[in-house]
Amino acid sequence: MKRIIRKNRVRSFHQARWNEPIIFELGSAGERGILVPKAEEEIVEKVGNGFDSIPKGMRRSVPLKLPEINQKRVLMHYLRLSQETLGGNINIEIGQGTCTVKYNPVVNDKLAASEKMSELHPLQDTSTTQGILEIIHRTDLMMREISGMDHFSFQAAGGSQATMTMASIVRMYHRLRGEEEQRDEIITTVYSHPSDAAAPALKGYKIITIMADENGRPDYEAFKAAVSERTAAFVVANPEDTGIFNPRIKEFTDLVTAAGGLNCYDQANANGLYGVARAREAGFHMCYFNLHKSFGTPHGCGGPGSGAVGVISELRDFLPKPLVEFDGEKYFLDYDIKNSIGKVRSFIGTPQVVLKAYSWIMSLGAEGLYEVAKVASLNNVYLIKRLLEYKGLELPYREDVQRIEQARYTMEKIAKDTGFSSGDIARRVMDFGMHIWSSHHPFYIPDPLTLEPTETPSMEDLEEYVETLHHIFDEAYNNPEIIKSAPNNSTIHMVDESSMDDPDQWCPTWRVYEQKTKEE
Repeated sequence: MKRIIRKNRVRSFHQARWNEPIIFELGSAGERGILVPKAEEEIVEKVGNGFDSIPKGMRRSVPLKLPEINQKRVLMHYLRLSQETLGGNINIEIGQGTCTVKYNPVVNDKLAASEKMSELHPLQDTSTTQGILEIIHRTDLMMREISGMDHFSFQAAGGSQATMTMASIVRMYHRLRGEEEQRDEIITTVYSHPSDAAAPALKGYKIITIMADENGRPDYEAFKAAVSERTAAFVVANPEDTGIFNPRIKEFTDLVTAAGGLNCYDQANANGLYGVARAREAGFHMCYFNLHKSFGTPHGCGGPGSGAVGVISELRDFLPKPLVEFDGEKYFLDYDIKNSIGKVRSFIGTPQVVLKAYSWIMSLGAEGLYEVAKVASLNNVYLIKRLLEYKGLELPYREDVQRIEQARYTMEKIAKDTGFSSGDIARRVMDFGMHIWSSHHPFYIPDPLTLEPTETPSMEDLEEYVETLHHIFDEAYNNPEIIKSAPNNSTIHMVDESSMDDPDQWCPTWRVYEQKTKEE
Protein backbone atom coordinates (compact mmCIF):
# COMPACT_ATOMS: atom_id res chain seq x y z
CA MET A 1 0.00 0.00 0.00
CA LYS A 2 1.35 3.41 -0.96
CA ARG A 3 1.12 6.43 1.32
CA ILE A 4 -1.11 9.19 -0.03
CA ILE A 5 0.96 12.31 -0.67
CA ARG A 6 -0.77 15.56 0.22
CA LYS A 7 1.97 18.15 -0.15
CA ASN A 8 -0.07 20.39 -2.44
CA ARG A 9 -1.76 23.02 -0.30
CA VAL A 10 -4.29 23.85 -3.02
CA ARG A 11 -7.22 21.80 -1.80
CA SER A 12 -9.41 19.60 -4.00
CA PHE A 13 -12.97 20.53 -3.11
CA HIS A 14 -16.47 19.79 -4.30
CA GLN A 15 -19.61 21.10 -2.64
CA ALA A 16 -22.44 18.68 -1.90
CA ARG A 17 -25.51 19.24 -4.02
CA TRP A 18 -28.98 17.98 -3.25
CA ASN A 19 -32.02 18.59 -5.35
CA GLU A 20 -33.73 19.47 -2.11
CA PRO A 21 -37.31 20.77 -2.13
CA ILE A 22 -38.46 23.69 -0.02
CA ILE A 23 -39.72 22.38 3.31
CA PHE A 24 -43.28 23.46 2.44
CA GLU A 25 -43.12 20.98 -0.43
CA LEU A 26 -42.24 18.07 1.88
CA GLY A 27 -44.45 15.94 4.06
CA SER A 28 -48.04 14.83 3.72
CA ALA A 29 -51.36 15.37 5.46
CA GLY A 30 -51.40 13.90 8.96
CA GLU A 31 -47.63 13.39 9.12
CA ARG A 32 -46.19 14.40 12.51
CA GLY A 33 -42.91 14.78 14.31
CA ILE A 34 -43.80 15.75 17.85
CA LEU A 35 -47.36 16.05 19.13
CA VAL A 36 -47.92 18.95 21.49
CA PRO A 37 -49.65 17.56 24.61
CA LYS A 38 -53.06 18.88 25.54
CA ALA A 39 -53.50 20.86 28.74
CA GLU A 40 -54.28 18.80 31.83
CA GLU A 41 -57.94 18.71 32.87
CA GLU A 42 -57.35 20.31 36.29
CA ILE A 43 -55.59 23.26 34.59
CA VAL A 44 -58.48 23.69 32.14
CA GLU A 45 -60.94 23.67 35.04
CA LYS A 46 -59.07 26.49 36.79
CA VAL A 47 -58.06 28.78 33.90
CA GLY A 48 -60.20 27.63 30.99
CA ASN A 49 -59.07 26.23 27.67
CA GLY A 50 -57.22 29.37 26.65
CA PHE A 51 -59.02 29.74 23.34
CA ASP A 52 -62.07 31.41 24.83
CA SER A 53 -59.95 34.39 25.94
CA ILE A 54 -58.88 35.13 22.36
CA PRO A 55 -61.09 37.84 20.79
CA LYS A 56 -63.22 36.46 17.97
CA GLY A 57 -61.70 38.88 15.47
CA MET A 58 -58.23 37.46 16.16
CA ARG A 59 -59.18 33.77 15.90
CA ARG A 60 -58.12 31.85 12.80
CA SER A 61 -60.86 30.46 10.65
CA VAL A 62 -58.49 28.03 8.96
CA PRO A 63 -55.38 26.28 10.31
CA LEU A 64 -51.88 27.60 9.63
CA LYS A 65 -50.46 26.29 6.35
CA LEU A 66 -47.42 24.73 7.99
CA PRO A 67 -45.72 21.64 6.56
CA GLU A 68 -46.80 18.35 8.08
CA ILE A 69 -43.62 16.34 8.27
CA ASN A 70 -41.95 13.78 10.52
CA GLN A 71 -38.85 14.45 12.59
CA LYS A 72 -36.47 12.27 10.55
CA ARG A 73 -37.34 14.06 7.30
CA VAL A 74 -36.87 17.45 8.98
CA LEU A 75 -33.41 16.36 10.16
CA MET A 76 -32.42 15.10 6.69
CA HIS A 77 -33.71 18.28 5.08
CA TYR A 78 -31.69 20.67 7.19
CA LEU A 79 -28.56 18.54 7.21
CA ARG A 80 -28.65 18.51 3.41
CA LEU A 81 -29.08 22.28 3.31
CA SER A 82 -26.13 22.63 5.69
CA GLN A 83 -24.00 20.55 3.32
CA GLU A 84 -24.86 22.99 0.54
CA THR A 85 -23.67 25.93 2.64
CA LEU A 86 -20.05 26.96 3.05
CA GLY A 87 -19.85 28.11 6.65
CA GLY A 88 -17.21 29.76 8.80
CA ASN A 89 -16.48 26.52 10.69
CA ILE A 90 -15.69 24.66 7.46
CA ASN A 91 -13.56 27.02 5.39
CA ILE A 92 -10.51 29.19 6.05
CA GLU A 93 -12.29 32.44 6.86
CA ILE A 94 -9.95 35.15 5.60
CA GLY A 95 -11.84 36.56 2.65
CA GLN A 96 -14.51 38.62 4.41
CA GLY A 97 -12.36 41.71 4.81
CA THR A 98 -13.76 44.46 7.08
CA CYS A 99 -16.04 41.98 8.82
CA THR A 100 -13.77 40.19 11.32
CA VAL A 101 -15.17 36.71 10.73
CA LYS A 102 -13.27 34.25 12.90
CA TYR A 103 -13.62 31.14 14.99
CA ASN A 104 -16.38 31.42 17.54
CA PRO A 105 -16.01 28.95 20.44
CA VAL A 106 -18.82 26.42 20.33
CA VAL A 107 -18.94 26.30 24.13
CA ASN A 108 -20.30 29.85 24.08
CA ASP A 109 -23.08 28.77 21.73
CA LYS A 110 -23.95 26.04 24.22
CA LEU A 111 -24.15 28.63 27.00
CA ALA A 112 -26.43 30.84 24.92
CA ALA A 113 -28.63 27.88 23.99
CA SER A 114 -29.06 26.63 27.58
CA GLU A 115 -32.51 26.67 29.15
CA LYS A 116 -31.35 29.46 31.45
CA MET A 117 -31.26 31.64 28.34
CA SER A 118 -33.75 30.09 25.94
CA GLU A 119 -36.56 30.10 28.53
CA LEU A 120 -36.13 33.79 29.39
CA HIS A 121 -38.71 36.31 28.22
CA PRO A 122 -38.02 40.05 27.85
CA LEU A 123 -41.21 40.94 29.73
CA GLN A 124 -40.27 38.98 32.86
CA ASP A 125 -39.99 40.86 36.11
CA THR A 126 -36.38 41.90 36.69
CA SER A 127 -36.36 40.02 40.01
CA THR A 128 -36.37 36.82 37.93
CA THR A 129 -33.68 37.91 35.44
CA GLN A 130 -30.90 39.03 37.75
CA GLY A 131 -28.39 36.63 36.19
CA ILE A 132 -28.53 37.91 32.61
CA LEU A 133 -28.82 41.51 33.79
CA GLU A 134 -25.61 41.00 35.75
CA ILE A 135 -23.90 39.61 32.63
CA ILE A 136 -25.04 42.61 30.56
CA HIS A 137 -23.86 45.04 33.23
CA ARG A 138 -20.50 43.31 33.61
CA THR A 139 -20.04 43.40 29.82
CA ASP A 140 -20.85 47.10 29.93
CA LEU A 141 -18.06 47.61 32.51
CA MET A 142 -15.56 45.69 30.37
CA MET A 143 -16.52 47.65 27.27
CA ARG A 144 -15.87 50.83 29.23
CA GLU A 145 -12.38 49.65 30.10
CA ILE A 146 -11.62 48.57 26.52
CA SER A 147 -12.85 51.86 25.02
CA GLY A 148 -12.49 54.49 27.73
CA MET A 149 -16.18 55.34 27.41
CA ASP A 150 -18.38 55.72 30.53
CA HIS A 151 -21.65 53.96 29.62
CA PHE A 152 -22.80 51.36 27.08
CA SER A 153 -26.08 50.31 25.52
CA PHE A 154 -26.49 46.97 23.74
CA GLN A 155 -29.87 47.71 22.21
CA ALA A 156 -28.72 48.25 18.60
CA ALA A 157 -28.89 45.10 16.44
CA GLY A 158 -25.63 45.74 14.57
CA GLY A 159 -23.20 48.28 13.21
CA SER A 160 -25.51 50.20 10.90
CA GLN A 161 -28.12 50.54 13.63
CA ALA A 162 -25.38 51.55 16.06
CA THR A 163 -24.32 54.30 13.64
CA MET A 164 -27.96 55.37 13.40
CA THR A 165 -28.07 55.44 17.21
CA MET A 166 -25.00 57.69 17.33
CA ALA A 167 -26.50 59.98 14.66
CA SER A 168 -29.72 60.19 16.71
CA ILE A 169 -27.72 61.13 19.81
CA VAL A 170 -25.92 63.81 17.78
CA ARG A 171 -29.24 65.31 16.70
CA MET A 172 -30.72 65.26 20.22
CA TYR A 173 -27.55 66.78 21.68
CA HIS A 174 -27.61 69.76 19.33
CA ARG A 175 -31.40 70.12 19.63
CA LEU A 176 -31.14 70.67 23.37
CA ARG A 177 -28.39 73.23 22.77
CA GLY A 178 -30.59 75.09 20.29
CA GLU A 179 -28.25 74.32 17.39
CA GLU A 180 -30.14 71.57 15.56
CA GLU A 181 -30.92 73.68 12.51
CA GLN A 182 -27.46 75.25 12.37
CA ARG A 183 -25.49 72.01 12.64
CA ASP A 184 -26.65 70.13 9.58
CA GLU A 185 -23.39 68.56 8.34
CA ILE A 186 -21.69 65.29 9.18
CA ILE A 187 -18.12 64.63 8.09
CA THR A 188 -16.87 61.14 7.26
CA THR A 189 -14.10 59.64 5.13
CA VAL A 190 -14.12 57.81 1.84
CA TYR A 191 -12.77 54.56 3.29
CA SER A 192 -14.95 54.46 6.38
CA HIS A 193 -17.86 52.02 6.20
CA PRO A 194 -20.65 53.28 3.87
CA SER A 195 -23.11 53.15 6.79
CA ASP A 196 -21.12 55.94 8.44
CA ALA A 197 -22.50 58.18 5.70
CA ALA A 198 -25.80 56.40 5.00
CA ALA A 199 -27.20 56.41 8.54
CA PRO A 200 -26.68 60.15 9.17
CA ALA A 201 -27.97 60.88 5.67
CA LEU A 202 -31.16 59.03 6.58
CA LYS A 203 -31.43 61.38 9.57
CA GLY A 204 -31.37 64.31 7.15
CA TYR A 205 -27.75 65.37 7.49
CA LYS A 206 -25.65 66.67 4.63
CA ILE A 207 -22.66 64.34 4.26
CA ILE A 208 -19.16 65.70 3.60
CA THR A 209 -16.75 62.97 2.49
CA ILE A 210 -13.01 63.47 2.95
CA MET A 211 -10.88 61.76 0.33
CA ALA A 212 -7.55 60.09 0.95
CA ASP A 213 -4.13 61.71 0.63
CA GLU A 214 -1.11 60.11 -1.05
CA ASN A 215 -0.62 57.85 1.99
CA GLY A 216 -4.17 56.55 1.92
CA ARG A 217 -5.11 58.48 5.06
CA PRO A 218 -7.84 61.15 5.29
CA ASP A 219 -6.58 64.42 3.83
CA TYR A 220 -6.00 66.67 6.85
CA GLU A 221 -6.11 69.97 4.97
CA ALA A 222 -9.39 69.03 3.28
CA PHE A 223 -10.78 67.99 6.65
CA LYS A 224 -9.66 71.21 8.29
CA ALA A 225 -11.43 73.21 5.58
CA ALA A 226 -14.63 71.15 6.05
CA VAL A 227 -14.99 71.72 9.80
CA SER A 228 -17.20 74.71 10.63
CA GLU A 229 -20.01 75.99 12.85
CA ARG A 230 -22.28 73.76 10.74
CA THR A 231 -20.45 70.57 11.75
CA ALA A 232 -22.70 68.32 13.83
CA ALA A 233 -20.31 65.37 14.07
CA PHE A 234 -17.37 63.49 12.67
CA VAL A 235 -18.11 59.79 12.03
CA VAL A 236 -15.08 57.70 11.12
CA ALA A 237 -13.49 54.26 11.26
CA ASN A 238 -9.82 53.98 12.26
CA PRO A 239 -8.26 51.96 10.80
CA GLU A 240 -10.46 52.48 7.78
CA ASP A 241 -11.63 49.64 5.55
CA THR A 242 -8.26 49.64 3.81
CA GLY A 243 -6.60 48.64 7.07
CA ILE A 244 -4.68 51.94 7.14
CA PHE A 245 -4.52 53.57 10.57
CA ASN A 246 -4.55 57.35 10.90
CA PRO A 247 -1.96 58.23 13.59
CA ARG A 248 -3.09 61.89 13.53
CA ILE A 249 -6.67 61.07 14.49
CA LYS A 250 -6.49 63.19 17.68
CA GLU A 251 -5.75 66.27 15.55
CA PHE A 252 -8.94 65.58 13.59
CA THR A 253 -11.14 65.08 16.63
CA ASP A 254 -9.69 68.13 18.39
CA LEU A 255 -10.75 70.31 15.44
CA VAL A 256 -14.32 69.02 15.65
CA THR A 257 -14.49 69.41 19.43
CA ALA A 258 -13.20 72.98 19.21
CA ALA A 259 -15.90 73.74 16.61
CA GLY A 260 -18.65 72.41 18.91
CA GLY A 261 -19.27 69.08 17.14
CA LEU A 262 -19.20 65.51 18.41
CA ASN A 263 -16.78 62.73 17.44
CA CYS A 264 -18.21 59.27 16.71
CA TYR A 265 -15.95 56.23 16.33
CA ASP A 266 -16.98 53.33 14.12
CA GLN A 267 -14.99 50.58 15.82
CA ALA A 268 -16.98 47.66 14.45
CA ASN A 269 -13.64 45.95 13.82
CA ALA A 270 -11.57 46.21 16.98
CA ASN A 271 -9.52 43.05 16.93
CA GLY A 272 -6.30 44.82 15.92
CA LEU A 273 -6.48 47.45 18.68
CA TYR A 274 -7.34 45.64 21.95
CA GLY A 275 -5.04 47.00 24.62
CA VAL A 276 -3.28 49.22 22.07
CA ALA A 277 -5.51 52.26 21.53
CA ARG A 278 -8.81 53.47 22.96
CA ALA A 279 -11.53 55.77 21.69
CA ARG A 280 -11.31 58.03 24.75
CA GLU A 281 -7.66 58.98 24.29
CA ALA A 282 -8.29 59.63 20.59
CA GLY A 283 -10.79 62.37 21.47
CA PHE A 284 -14.04 60.54 20.69
CA HIS A 285 -17.28 61.28 22.51
CA MET A 286 -18.87 57.99 21.55
CA CYS A 287 -18.03 54.75 19.79
CA TYR A 288 -19.50 51.39 19.01
CA PHE A 289 -18.26 47.81 18.74
CA ASN A 290 -19.86 45.02 16.74
CA LEU A 291 -19.93 42.19 19.25
CA HIS A 292 -20.72 39.84 16.35
CA LYS A 293 -17.45 40.78 14.65
CA SER A 294 -14.68 41.43 17.12
CA PHE A 295 -15.86 39.69 20.27
CA GLY A 296 -16.19 36.04 19.36
CA THR A 297 -19.86 35.73 18.44
CA PRO A 298 -21.22 34.44 15.10
CA HIS A 299 -21.34 36.95 12.30
CA GLY A 300 -24.12 37.59 9.82
CA CYS A 301 -26.03 34.46 8.91
CA GLY A 302 -24.18 32.68 11.67
CA GLY A 303 -26.38 34.40 14.21
CA PRO A 304 -27.82 37.68 15.44
CA GLY A 305 -25.70 40.76 15.98
CA SER A 306 -25.16 43.46 18.57
CA GLY A 307 -23.94 47.01 18.14
CA ALA A 308 -22.59 48.06 21.53
CA VAL A 309 -22.79 51.87 21.70
CA GLY A 310 -20.61 53.61 24.28
CA VAL A 311 -20.62 57.29 25.28
CA ILE A 312 -18.86 59.65 27.67
CA SER A 313 -20.70 60.51 30.88
CA GLU A 314 -22.04 63.81 29.48
CA LEU A 315 -23.98 61.86 26.85
CA ARG A 316 -25.26 59.06 29.08
CA ASP A 317 -28.80 60.41 29.25
CA PHE A 318 -29.09 60.40 25.45
CA LEU A 319 -28.67 56.63 25.13
CA PRO A 320 -31.61 54.37 24.17
CA LYS A 321 -33.65 53.35 27.20
CA PRO A 322 -33.71 51.31 29.27
CA LEU A 323 -30.15 50.91 30.55
CA VAL A 324 -29.09 48.07 32.83
CA GLU A 325 -27.88 49.51 36.14
CA PHE A 326 -26.86 48.22 39.57
CA ASP A 327 -27.86 49.91 42.84
CA GLY A 328 -25.53 47.90 45.06
CA GLU A 329 -28.08 45.20 45.80
CA LYS A 330 -29.91 44.38 42.58
CA TYR A 331 -29.76 44.95 38.83
CA PHE A 332 -32.58 46.94 37.28
CA LEU A 333 -33.77 48.54 34.06
CA ASP A 334 -33.44 52.30 34.19
CA TYR A 335 -36.16 54.00 32.15
CA ASP A 336 -35.66 57.37 33.83
CA ILE A 337 -33.42 58.86 31.16
CA LYS A 338 -34.67 62.36 30.54
CA ASN A 339 -33.01 63.07 27.19
CA SER A 340 -33.06 59.54 25.76
CA ILE A 341 -33.48 59.13 22.02
CA GLY A 342 -36.01 56.46 22.94
CA LYS A 343 -35.85 52.87 21.78
CA VAL A 344 -34.05 51.66 18.69
CA ARG A 345 -35.37 48.11 19.26
CA SER A 346 -38.23 46.66 21.28
CA PHE A 347 -36.28 45.55 24.35
CA ILE A 348 -32.66 45.80 25.54
CA GLY A 349 -30.81 44.04 22.74
CA THR A 350 -29.79 40.45 22.09
CA PRO A 351 -28.72 38.97 25.45
CA GLN A 352 -27.43 35.74 23.86
CA VAL A 353 -24.85 37.72 21.87
CA VAL A 354 -23.83 39.73 24.92
CA LEU A 355 -23.40 36.48 26.88
CA LYS A 356 -21.13 35.02 24.20
CA ALA A 357 -19.04 38.21 24.08
CA TYR A 358 -18.78 38.23 27.89
CA SER A 359 -17.63 34.62 27.95
CA TRP A 360 -15.09 35.27 25.18
CA ILE A 361 -13.60 38.29 26.97
CA MET A 362 -13.48 36.50 30.32
CA SER A 363 -11.74 33.48 28.80
CA LEU A 364 -8.97 35.70 27.39
CA GLY A 365 -8.56 38.39 30.03
CA ALA A 366 -6.73 41.66 29.47
CA GLU A 367 -3.46 40.01 28.43
CA GLY A 368 -5.30 37.67 26.09
CA LEU A 369 -7.08 40.55 24.36
CA TYR A 370 -3.74 42.26 23.81
CA GLU A 371 -2.38 39.01 22.37
CA VAL A 372 -5.35 38.90 19.97
CA ALA A 373 -4.43 42.36 18.69
CA LYS A 374 -0.80 41.40 18.16
CA VAL A 375 -1.51 38.11 16.39
CA ALA A 376 -4.23 39.64 14.18
CA SER A 377 -1.81 42.35 13.05
CA LEU A 378 1.08 39.92 12.57
CA ASN A 379 -1.09 37.57 10.52
CA ASN A 380 -2.06 40.47 8.29
CA VAL A 381 1.55 41.58 7.83
CA TYR A 382 2.55 38.02 6.89
CA LEU A 383 -0.39 37.66 4.50
CA ILE A 384 0.55 40.92 2.76
CA LYS A 385 4.17 39.78 2.35
CA ARG A 386 3.22 36.40 0.88
CA LEU A 387 0.43 37.59 -1.42
CA LEU A 388 2.54 40.39 -2.92
CA GLU A 389 5.06 37.82 -4.05
CA TYR A 390 2.70 37.38 -6.98
CA LYS A 391 3.62 40.03 -9.53
CA GLY A 392 0.44 41.74 -10.58
CA LEU A 393 -1.20 41.91 -7.18
CA GLU A 394 -0.47 45.24 -5.54
CA LEU A 395 -1.16 47.18 -2.37
CA PRO A 396 -2.45 50.70 -3.12
CA TYR A 397 -0.74 53.66 -1.56
CA ARG A 398 2.69 53.36 0.00
CA GLU A 399 3.52 49.81 1.06
CA ASP A 400 5.45 51.10 4.08
CA VAL A 401 2.23 52.59 5.51
CA GLN A 402 1.16 50.05 8.12
CA ARG A 403 -2.06 48.13 7.69
CA ILE A 404 -3.44 46.97 11.01
CA GLU A 405 -5.62 43.87 10.84
CA GLN A 406 -6.78 43.95 7.20
CA ALA A 407 -5.71 45.24 3.81
CA ARG A 408 -7.32 46.19 0.52
CA TYR A 409 -5.33 44.96 -2.48
CA THR A 410 -5.76 45.75 -6.14
CA MET A 411 -5.49 43.23 -8.97
CA GLU A 412 -5.76 45.99 -11.58
CA LYS A 413 -2.74 44.71 -13.54
CA ILE A 414 -4.04 41.12 -13.55
CA ALA A 415 -7.42 42.42 -14.75
CA LYS A 416 -5.81 44.40 -17.57
CA ASP A 417 -3.65 41.43 -18.61
CA THR A 418 -6.35 38.75 -18.47
CA GLY A 419 -9.73 40.49 -18.64
CA PHE A 420 -10.82 38.94 -15.35
CA SER A 421 -12.14 41.19 -12.60
CA SER A 422 -11.99 40.66 -8.87
CA GLY A 423 -15.58 39.38 -9.14
CA ASP A 424 -14.38 36.58 -11.45
CA ILE A 425 -11.69 35.64 -8.95
CA ALA A 426 -14.30 35.64 -6.17
CA ARG A 427 -16.40 33.12 -8.11
CA ARG A 428 -13.45 30.86 -8.83
CA VAL A 429 -12.21 30.79 -5.24
CA MET A 430 -15.51 29.09 -4.29
CA ASP A 431 -14.22 26.03 -6.13
CA PHE A 432 -11.61 25.60 -3.41
CA GLY A 433 -13.95 25.80 -0.43
CA MET A 434 -13.13 29.43 0.31
CA HIS A 435 -14.48 32.85 -0.43
CA ILE A 436 -13.12 36.33 -1.03
CA TRP A 437 -14.60 39.78 -0.88
CA SER A 438 -13.93 42.74 -3.12
CA SER A 439 -14.85 46.04 -1.46
CA HIS A 440 -17.68 48.34 -0.66
CA HIS A 441 -18.94 50.25 -3.67
CA PRO A 442 -17.90 52.42 -5.36
CA PHE A 443 -14.54 50.85 -6.18
CA TYR A 444 -12.18 53.74 -5.44
CA ILE A 445 -9.45 51.14 -5.59
CA PRO A 446 -9.77 49.34 -8.95
CA ASP A 447 -10.47 45.60 -8.91
CA PRO A 448 -10.10 45.35 -5.15
CA LEU A 449 -9.69 42.37 -2.86
CA THR A 450 -10.14 43.04 0.86
CA LEU A 451 -8.70 40.42 3.20
CA GLU A 452 -8.71 40.20 6.98
CA PRO A 453 -7.03 37.15 8.49
CA THR A 454 -7.75 38.04 12.17
CA GLU A 455 -5.95 36.12 14.93
CA THR A 456 -7.63 32.78 14.14
CA PRO A 457 -5.79 31.21 11.14
CA SER A 458 -2.70 29.14 11.70
CA MET A 459 0.40 29.46 9.54
CA GLU A 460 -0.83 26.43 7.60
CA ASP A 461 -4.17 28.13 6.97
CA LEU A 462 -2.49 31.30 5.75
CA GLU A 463 -0.25 29.34 3.40
CA GLU A 464 -3.16 27.37 1.97
CA TYR A 465 -5.07 30.58 1.32
CA VAL A 466 -2.08 32.29 -0.31
CA GLU A 467 -1.21 29.36 -2.53
CA THR A 468 -4.83 28.96 -3.60
CA LEU A 469 -5.02 32.61 -4.68
CA HIS A 470 -1.69 32.36 -6.49
CA HIS A 471 -2.97 29.24 -8.23
CA ILE A 472 -6.11 31.08 -9.39
CA PHE A 473 -4.08 34.06 -10.64
CA ASP A 474 -2.00 31.58 -12.67
CA GLU A 475 -5.20 30.13 -14.09
CA ALA A 476 -6.29 33.61 -15.17
CA TYR A 477 -3.21 33.76 -17.40
CA ASN A 478 -2.88 30.12 -18.42
CA ASN A 479 -6.30 28.46 -18.14
CA PRO A 480 -8.91 31.19 -18.62
CA GLU A 481 -11.78 28.87 -19.55
CA ILE A 482 -11.99 27.40 -16.07
CA ILE A 483 -12.45 30.87 -14.58
CA LYS A 484 -15.03 31.86 -17.19
CA SER A 485 -17.23 28.93 -16.12
CA ALA A 486 -16.62 29.28 -12.36
CA PRO A 487 -17.83 28.36 -9.88
CA ASN A 488 -17.66 24.78 -11.13
CA ASN A 489 -17.67 22.81 -7.88
CA SER A 490 -20.25 24.77 -5.91
CA THR A 491 -23.87 23.92 -5.25
CA ILE A 492 -24.92 26.64 -7.68
CA HIS A 493 -22.84 27.59 -10.69
CA MET A 494 -22.77 30.85 -12.60
CA VAL A 495 -25.64 32.99 -11.28
CA ASP A 496 -27.69 35.39 -13.37
CA GLU A 497 -27.76 38.36 -11.00
CA SER A 498 -30.17 40.42 -13.11
CA SER A 499 -33.14 39.08 -11.12
CA MET A 500 -31.82 40.87 -8.04
CA ASP A 501 -32.86 44.17 -9.60
CA ASP A 502 -36.29 42.88 -10.66
CA PRO A 503 -38.91 42.95 -7.86
CA ASP A 504 -41.23 40.79 -9.98
CA GLN A 505 -38.82 37.92 -9.40
CA TRP A 506 -38.42 38.38 -5.66
CA CYS A 507 -40.02 35.78 -3.39
CA PRO A 508 -39.33 36.69 0.23
CA THR A 509 -41.93 34.23 1.58
CA TRP A 510 -43.50 30.92 0.63
CA ARG A 511 -46.87 32.66 0.20
CA VAL A 512 -45.37 35.12 -2.32
CA TYR A 513 -43.70 32.23 -4.16
CA GLU A 514 -47.04 30.42 -4.45
CA GLN A 515 -48.74 33.57 -5.71
CA LYS A 516 -46.10 34.35 -8.32
CA THR A 517 -45.80 30.78 -9.59
CA LYS A 518 -49.55 30.03 -9.60
CA GLU A 519 -50.71 28.60 -12.89
CA GLU A 520 -53.41 30.67 -14.56
